Amino acid sequence: MTTTTTRPVLSKDGGTDSRPRLLLAVVLAAQFMALLDVFIVNVAAPTIRTELAASGAGLQLVIAGYTITYAVLLITGARLGDRLGHRRTYLAGLAVFTGASLACGLAAGTGQLVAFRLVQGAGAALMIPQVLSLIQRNFAGEGRVRALSAYAAVLATGAAAGQVAGGILVSADLFGSSWRPVFLVNVPIGLALLALGARVLPRDARTEPERARPLDLPGLVLLAAAVSLLTVPLVLGQEQDWPLWSWISLAASVAVFAAFTAYESRLARRGGAPLIAPRVLRIPGIGQAAFRIAVAMAVNAGFLFTLTLHLQGGLGHSALRAGLTFAPAAVVFGAIGLTWRRWPARGQRFLIPGGFLLAAAAAWAMGGLLANGEAGGWMLYPALAAMGAGLSLAFSPALTGALAGVRPEDAADASGLLATVTQLGQLIGVATFGTLFLGRLHAPGVQASADALWGCALALAAASILGASAGLVRRAR
Repeated sequence: MTTTTTRPVLSKDGGTDSRPRLLLAVVLAAQFMALLDVFIVNVAAPTIRTELAASGAGLQLVIAGYTITYAVLLITGARLGDRLGHRRTYLAGLAVFTGASLACGLAAGTGQLVAFRLVQGAGAALMIPQVLSLIQRNFAGEGRVRALSAYAAVLATGAAAGQVAGGILVSADLFGSSWRPVFLVNVPIGLALLALGARVLPRDARTEPERARPLDLPGLVLLAAAVSLLTVPLVLGQEQDWPLWSWISLAASVAVFAAFTAYESRLARRGGAPLIAPRVLRIPGIGQAAFRIAVAMAVNAGFLFTLTLHLQGGLGHSALRAGLTFAPAAVVFGAIGLTWRRWPARGQRFLIPGGFLLAAAAAWAMGGLLANGEAGGWMLYPALAAMGAGLSLAFSPALTGALAGVRPEDAADASGLLATVTQLGQLIGVATFGTLFLGRLHAPGVQASADALWGCALALAAASILGASAGLVRRAR
């Protein structure tokens, strides 16, 4: 027996119908809002610590609690969308995220704020995987390529935009509300998206056998445990100087990931319904794309994190000035993400390695301009724009290429997998490059900060070259 809901007509070329464009705008606006929330709190952290008298551990959990639940539950959110319906799960996640944002903005103490941040991350984990699934199921052909390009542009510009928006909102101190607008700004946007989403998102068309498909609860538990064991030390370890528990947790994550892989393989051989369908992992190029996406996001997150530390801690810039410094990278990233597919076809295969090499050169230039302890002058802004261009070229075609050929029935698995890879790449970038920066910061003062940033810039360049070499090695084979 099947339900009688009507499936929407796929958008192949954009046409004149405004409904597919409105659908895309709704889901991407929510995607942008959720990504913004990962980074916007960084700029507000000093004010939150002062006003709430937060301890160091409490402040870490205010910043990291969202990221931890977000990363841990992404695959679960993707599978729930496949089982319960992408529209229903998206709207439920958006409602949870919006309500938790309001609660965060009204929190009276650190404990409340940490708890509501955890709930906020859970809402994002329900909502975000549905974005890719809805794109995969409602766009085809050139329309899908354009939608995926817009998705890729939003995905990484949200990081830099979070820095900018955080600086503006904290500096504005609207109605004496200090840090609270960084959370409350989500409330009117979320309510508007809920109203629009209820009107424009296609109703879920599912068959009864699909609804009866068993949920892989043991797989969910194993994967959540593995991701938790990996993400918690990555988020909290560097602030606590990498205690023994963090290394034990990282080692345990490897063992639990291995157990998860073995269990899923056995389940698939027995004809069960694994959390991630094995055929998704066999999609041509998906492994290489996942590696490139992880490297690009690690470089992007490491660049944003370490430069923010230097601008505010070393050079003494205000939150607003530090946030606005990232505007060239964000604008160029978004512009290239939306236009690269129109470039000459003969050069398309060189975009990803070329983007990584451009990012390497930009990281080296940025570090060199700031190495003397000065602000870098006007040349810093072309270097930051080049970084945005390079990372956009490395990331956007990789994501679009990986998903362009995914079948609609595999959309949930592929979206959950790549969304998790993206988030883990960001966490690894912050942990790796942040630890390198802080480890080299042996003394107070701008010169010590500049020296630490120079070391990180060279490491960012090396990671970018690694990303470029992945495709070259494959072609050589």
